[in-house]
Amino acid sequence: MPVNSLVKSLCDGRVIPAARTIEDFKFALDNANASGIILLFGDIFTLPDILKQVQQAKKQIIIHLDLISGIAKDKAGIKYLACMGVKAVITTKSHLGKIAHQEGMTVIQRLFLMDSEALRTGINMMTNFKPDAIEVLPGLVPAGAVDKLSRATGLPILSGGLICNAEDVTRALESGICAVSTSERTLWNQFTSKGCLAKHK
Repeated sequence: MPVNSLVKSLCDGRVIPAARTIEDFKFALDNANASGIILLFGDIFTLPDILKQVQQAKKQIIIHLDLISGIAKDKAGIKYLACMGVKAVITTKSHLGKIAHQEGMTVIQRLFLMDSEALRTGINMMTNFKPDAIEVLPGLVPAGAVDKLSRATGLPILSGGLICNAEDVTRALESGICAVSTSERTLWNQFTSKGCLAKHK
């Protein structure tokens, strides 16, 4: 199946910087090789300037919809983000993902896979709403679970959370994960191989 070009570009480096603070964001903008950044902070006042800096740096950004302050988590709020120029979001809430899709945004659905029941629930969720990609947490999900989720949905699987060192990244990639997101700056430029989504085409 064709894979969204934004997701491809985020995977170019195999590690996607996840910025928790404005300092992280500026560091990623200036130093990270990855063409994408996941934004885990922000509010209605800071977002316009952040979007401007991203555009000037010719990078892609995915806004964590659940973590933006001052903007309602409803249809009007998402429409407002679209008007601001937000083109991609990540969220745990599938109903918000549906609205974002309607506004033409790329959507990554975040799933917490704590047990087999959570995996079944996540797969069932995708029958009603199909995002552009899935991010599973924690980052080191068993290969069997990754394979089952990938086969059931046909979507690229990313992972994040508790990725602390290069060994963690390697283990995640070996389990079938396309790319990981992490706020650990030392990992942002360590993995640069491309073509990680080829198997999903």
